[in-house]
Order: sequence, then C-alpha cells, then structure tokens
Amino acid sequence: MGIDSKTPEDYQRMAEELFSRFFRGPKGTMFLILLAVIFLGGINSFYTVQPEEEAVVLFFGRYDRTEPPGLHFKIPFVERVIKKKTKIIFEEGFGFYSKGVSENPAISRSRYRRIEEERLMLTGDLNVAQVEWVVQYQISDPRKFLFNTAHPVQNIRDISQATMRRVVGDRTVDDVIRGLDIAQEAKVLTQKVLDKYDMGIRIVSVQIKTAVPPEPVKPSFNEVNAAKQEQEQAINEAEAHYNEIIPKAKGEADKAISEARGRAAAMINEAKGDAVRFMKVLNEYKKAPSITRKRLYLETMKELLSRFKDITIVDSSVKGVLPVFTDNRLKGLKNK
Repeated sequence: MGIDSKTPEDYQRMAEELFSRFFRGPKGTMFLILLAVIFLGGINSFYTVQPEEEAVVLFFGRYDRTEPPGLHFKIPFVERVIKKKTKIIFEEGFGFYSKGVSENPAISRSRYRRIEEERLMLTGDLNVAQVEWVVQYQISDPRKFLFNTAHPVQNIRDISQATMRRVVGDRTVDDVIRGLDIAQEAKVLTQKVLDKYDMGIRIVSVQIKTAVPPEPVKPSFNEVNAAKQEQEQAINEAEAHYNEIIPKAKGEADKAISEARGRAAAMINEAKGDAVRFMKVLNEYKKAPSITRKRLYLETMKELLSRFKDITIVDSSVKGVLPVFTDNRLKGLKNK
C-alpha cells in the first residue's frame, strides 16, 4: 500500500477541482484580484537609485524625503519616486543652430528666428555683436529643482540670456569680440539670480563659443580693425624708439650730473685744503715773519724756476761785462 496507485488522470482531476473551488465564481475573481494586488505591491515596494542620481520621494503627492544612490524601499501605491540625475552636467546652447532639429520647415524657420534673436546683442558703444555661448549646469537640490519652479530649464535659458545681454551691454564691441572676462562675469551673475529664486541649480561654467560682428558689417569692421592694428603698430614702434632714446639721454644726463657733482666736491675740498694751509702758514708767519717770508720766497722761486728749461742770471750791478753762457747757449748763438 506504500506505492502511490494514482494515475495522471487522477492528478489532473484533482487540479481541476482545486481550480474550480478557488478561481471560479465571485470568490475566485476576488482571489485573483488579491493576488494581482499583492504581486504589484511587491514589485513596487522597492526601487534602485543609480550612482549619478538622487530620488525624491512623495507621500500622497507631498515631498517626504530625498534618497541617495542605492536600493531603497517605499510604501506601494502611497509613495511615489522621482529620480533626477544630480551628478551629470547638463548643457544649454544659445545663439547657434544645433543638429537633430526637426526638418519641418515651419519649425526650422521659427527656431532660426529665435536663434537670431538670441545671438544679436547691443553693446555698450551702441554696436551690434553676434554672441554664441554654452551654459553648463548641475542639479544641486532635486527637491528645489522639481517644486520651486514649473519650468526650470526654460528659466535657466531666460536668465542666461538676460544676464548675457546685461554683460555685453556694459562693454564695447571690441571688448566683446576679445571676450574680456565676459564668460566669468556671466557665470557669477547667472548663479546669483538662480540662488535668489532658490532653484536648486549650480552653474558649472559659461563658455563663449563665438563673438563676431554681424555679417552685413563684417567688411567694415575688418577695415576698422586693420586700421587699429596699424595704429597700434605705429604706437609700438614709437614707444620702442622712445624707450631706446630716453633712457640713453637720462643716462648721459645722470653721468654729467655725477661728474659735475664730483668736480664740485673736489673743488670744495681743494678750497678747504687751501684755506687750512693758509691758516697754518699765517700762524707760522705770526711766530717768525722774516723767516716765513724768506721761506715763502724761496718756495715760490723754486716753483717758478722749475718751469723753465734754460735760465740766464745777470747781475744788474755789473757794467760792461758780457753775460756768461753755458756751452749749449754758445752753440745756439753760433748756429744763428
């Protein structure tokens, strides 16, 4: 009796009886609905947040919490999860025609007009420039991004355009084309406005793609630029010539002044020495006038006579006697 004597037909009949007992009639329908609800609830009771995402959990449509990356559980049919990529940098372009736009002529014309309006800007010197730029941003707070504004991306575009027009309007067309600090200032001002509206967005960078004059005035603008370059070249050459001559003249002037000061100092020192010497001589003269006079006379005569090569001394008291000459003087007289 330990061996099962039931046939496959018996098992099939038992399964049919079980199915008819639980799944037929109103009770069967309710049982099926209950199983479906349990199955769907089980599937919707957990969710996965990717590493580049954050999840905003709503409880009956109201914000409840923000979940980081990983596996999380929620109450099915009560809590709703909205995932936002907060670690990815998003990008919005302005003033240029990107690929992938619908080929519908009406849409293309409308987009072209909008692009033209975006890139044409009035500068501070009442000129017009075509500016194309890119704004890169991240979602810093997904809750604020979802609920503080209805259309955050469009708000970013509007704020960026208004900020760029303000920055360009404060500069001349030359500064705009050179791109002097435009991108950095536009980034700071855009972030300031976004923070004011508390939109949960962080501007990563603002990059100027191109900044050029409009096509109709490009030839004239190029001519003006060529003239300015020639002007700058002439100024640079003049400054180079100035830097070559002026330092040399200043050096010569400084040299002359230094030499004059040196001579002045020498003359002053010499005069002071002479004065000191005279005072010493005067003191000695007062002590012995006759001796001092004789010594001064001898020193003076020594100095004067040392300047002559040949000297002939004739005594004024001798009468009728020829002067005595040396051999060299006699030879000189004979040659004459």
